[in-house]
Amino acid sequence: MLKITVIEGQRQRRVMVEGKLIGLWSAELTSAYQRARTNLQDRELIVDLRGLTAIGPEGADVLLQLIREKVKFVCGVYTKEVLRQLGLKARDNPQEAAAEGTDSESTPTE
Repeated sequence: MLKITVIEGQRQRRVMVEGKLIGLWSAELTSAYQRARTNLQDRELIVDLRGLTAIGPEGADVLLQLIREKVKFVCGVYTKEVLRQLGLKARDNPQEAAAEGTDSESTPTE
C-alpha cells in the first residue's frame, strides 16, 4: 500500500510518501508530483521519502525521473543510499539513463 499526502506551507509544499513504492502504485507518485508542482507561487517543492518501506523497479524508475527533474528529497539513511545509487547509475551510464528518462544526479537531503 502507498499513501501520498500533500502538505501546504507558506514557504514550501511537501509531498509525503509512505509505504511501498512498487508496481502500479509508482504511477500514483508521478501523478501526485505532477499535481503538486503546479501553482507553487514561489514555494519550494519537497518530496519526503522518510516513510517509504520498499522500492520496487517501477518505483526506482519514478525516482530516477524525479532525480532528473532535480527534485529536492528529504529521506532517511536507507532511502538516501538508494537515491545515491540511482544518481550514480544515471551519471555513469548516460545512454541507459537517457533511455530511462534521466541524466542527472540527485541531491538528497536529510
